[in-house]
Amino acid sequence: QVQLVESGGGLVQPGGSLRLSCAASGIIFSFYPMNWYRQAPGKQRELVAAITSSGSTNYADSVKGRFTISRDNAKNTVYLQMNSLKPEDTAVYYCHAQNPNRGASNYWGQGTPVTVSS
Repeated sequence: QVQLVESGGGLVQPGGSLRLSCAASGIIFSFYPMNWYRQAPGKQRELVAAITSSGSTNYADSVKGRFTISRDNAKNTVYLQMNSLKPEDTAVYYCHAQNPNRGASNYWGQGTPVTVSS
C-alpha cells in the first residue's frame, strides 16, 4: 500500500518560512520523480516544484528564488522549503509521486494547509 504523508503546514506571517515534508512508503522512492502541488480556494491545482530521481529541480515562476525542493532517498522523504512567504502562497499543498512507468498510477498525499496571514 502506497502512502504519502505530508507535514509541516500551518499559519505563518508574511515574510516567514515553513518547511513541508512528505514521507513516502510502499514505493521504491529513489526511482520516483516527486512533485509539490498546491490548490488555493476556488483555484485549480498547480505545480509548484518538481525534483527528478537524479535530483534536478524545476519551479513555477511564482516561487522561483523563494522555494527549494529537495529529497533524501535514505529517508524516503521529499521536502519543500518555503521562504519569504506571501499571502498568495496560501493553499493546501500536496505531495505527488510520479510513476516512472508510463501509464501506471501516480500517487497523492492528503495535503497539508498553509496559511500566510498577519
